[in-house]
Amino acid sequence: MRVLALPLLTVLAACASTQVGEVAKQAGGEGACRSEALNQFVGQKADAALGAKMLEVSGARTLRWVAPGMAVTMDFRPDRLTVVYDADYRITQANCG
Repeated sequence: MRVLALPLLTVLAACASTQVGEVAKQAGGEGACRSEALNQFVGQKADAALGAKMLEVSGARTLRWVAPGMAVTMDFRPDRLTVVYDADYRITQANCG
């Protein structure tokens, strides 16, 4: 039984280190979201043109709009910009992830 366990553990360890490396590569690479300048958009009316501007300013690859009461996943993606707006379509929060 021990003979079979060692190769299996080696394969699993290799997979884990590859995944961590890929996340680290994405976090610092092209397409990683930068949140430093996103506060300037809070309070503005959400629309497609503003979303495009926010993508440009943040450097993110994808944009996720979050409506009031909307359920969203909690997974972290370094290339994603998440924008939350209220019932009047005013942006209340913008952050990376």
